[in-house]
Amino acid sequence: MSSDTTDIPVIAAEDQKAKEAYFTASQTQLIWARFKKQRAAMIAAMVLIMLVVGGIFAPFLSPYDPTIAGRDKDYTNGAPQIPQFCDDNGCSARPFIYAVERERSMATNFRWVTTINTDKRLYVEFFVKGDDYKLFGFIPGDRHLFGVDEGKIHLFGTDEDGQDIFSRTLHAIWTSLQVGTIGVFIAFVLALIIGGVSGYYGGWLDGLLQMITDAVRTVPAIPLFMAVAAFMPPEMSAEARFFYISIILGFIGWPTLARRVRTHLLTERNQEYVLAAQLCGASSSHVIRRHLLPSFTSYIIVDLVISFPYMVLSETALSFIGLGLKDPVSSLGVMLQKATSADVMLNYQWYFIPVVFFIALVMAFVFVGDGLRDAADPYSDTKK
Repeated sequence: MSSDTTDIPVIAAEDQKAKEAYFTASQTQLIWARFKKQRAAMIAAMVLIMLVVGGIFAPFLSPYDPTIAGRDKDYTNGAPQIPQFCDDNGCSARPFIYAVERERSMATNFRWVTTINTDKRLYVEFFVKGDDYKLFGFIPGDRHLFGVDEGKIHLFGTDEDGQDIFSRTLHAIWTSLQVGTIGVFIAFVLALIIGGVSGYYGGWLDGLLQMITDAVRTVPAIPLFMAVAAFMPPEMSAEARFFYISIILGFIGWPTLARRVRTHLLTERNQEYVLAAQLCGASSSHVIRRHLLPSFTSYIIVDLVISFPYMVLSETALSFIGLGLKDPVSSLGVMLQKATSADVMLNYQWYFIPVVFFIALVMAFVFVGDGLRDAADPYSDTKK
């Protein structure tokens, strides 16, 4: 009986500490606490982190340069090579693959034929020296996570040009993320400026800006890119095309966020804390930047995360139909282009491996965005 009575004050003290921590927590801490309770969002966040890290460190993680040195003329349209430890000749402590040999055969009228030599093992090595690269665009290096001596390894197989699909997939993820990041940044800046001015001042300026917003929203993306592609010279570099695609995606992707910023500022501009700042002599830009926008920063972050997959989808769709990035740039849309022929669908199914990563990337962004949206809503717990 006495032990039960002594436990009551301890439990009450713990409840009191939990309440104090809840009421003194910042908005970021509250969002993170609610976000951790959502298992699907946490799993998606871990998948997203792995894909982003894989894309950032693609030059190191991939064994070859995906566009130049990775071409293997002796293994075009080659099937994935899975490292193994045992075969008919015994087991090994080190993973290995079989050597690939290319020779002319009388059975095929002396055409080149690729054969697998199961008697010759190529052992997988780690931190091998290979193609030169620049990590993050400026850190030079030539070490790769894995490779084989006296040959090449293709975990996801090769395409019709002998390019390593594994290397191209990692670089494609990074390219699509870069396009999405630049596009989201441009859309974010335009949305804050246009939505903030429209919502804070209202009146005729609000009407004019909303007319512009509606006009941009009605612009069809595909015809716009067709017109831009018609004016792009064929000799335009891949970097310039990448730059133009990112800018256009950003300039047509800001209206939705601008509308949300405007709606929030229309309701908040008459609050007492805004009036107090104005009476203290604060300028309009100061009120918007230091008082109004921070009042819903969490919702802006959620909108940015949710808009990311749409940017990636737009780039992939445009590259897929030939209006976006093109070879030798590795992007998810460019790689999906090669998986559309009937010959590939029937004989070279490993071309669809990048599709799995594309779906995982988009779904991870969607689940993380939904999780952040629910976590940023203070009434999400009461709705369930």
